[in-house]
Amino acid sequence: MKKLLTSIAAAAVLAASLPALAQNVAIVNGKAVPKARMDVLVQQLAASGRAVPPEMEGQLREEVIMREVFMQEAQKRGLDASEDYKAQVELARQSILIRELFNDYRKQNPVTDADLKVEYDKLVAANAGQEYKVRHILVEKEDQAKTIIASLKKGGKFDEIAKKQSKDPGSGAEGGDLGWSPANAFVPEFTKAMVALKKGQTTDAPVQSQFGWHVIRVDDVREISFPKFEEVKPQLEQQMVQQKMASFQRELREKAKVE
Repeated sequence: MKKLLTSIAAAAVLAASLPALAQNVAIVNGKAVPKARMDVLVQQLAASGRAVPPEMEGQLREEVIMREVFMQEAQKRGLDASEDYKAQVELARQSILIRELFNDYRKQNPVTDADLKVEYDKLVAANAGQEYKVRHILVEKEDQAKTIIASLKKGGKFDEIAKKQSKDPGSGAEGGDLGWSPANAFVPEFTKAMVALKKGQTTDAPVQSQFGWHVIRVDDVREISFPKFEEVKPQLEQQMVQQKMASFQRELREKAKVE
């Protein structure tokens, strides 16, 4: 009978301790290590894009236990009483709280698909129009440019002349090729002459700009092809989130009373 009572008492103690064990990872030197610490580690890993498979739980448990061991030793040595420690704790507390503030703002002010579509349509409208595959030969004097135009009319090769005479080192080495560009990529004088040309045409007269005198040829013209919405959506969303956060931060700073 006595053994039976003892067994019942032991079972009762074990049953009472089960909820506590479920809430704790371990008991280190008599101090409970809450499971919440391990949960936070799991959340941090997940936030960084690292999955936590079941076989990693033992490693995480050991990590949490070792942290508790090290922390107890540091406290035993009185390191948590130093001013340096207190200052670092305060900075860490601020960083965590600020991060929570920003996370809360993002949750309360999400960038919706409708917002993204409006911004995308603005970008499409701003980049609509044509782009030109253009070449040019840049020289210092008008007479040089006139001589080049005359030579081209007699059958001279544009790319060969550009390589020999153009003072634009970048395009000159490529036969005057400037690649594909929208009209607004160039200085106004160059753009005005370029858009007046049809595919395959060369300017009849030299074009002056701040850089010198140009002989311009348009090799091709096409409508600007803007990426589809789904292709740019991730980058656009990131940009709009950053803009919202920057605006939120400026607003808080402007409202703050600083003496």
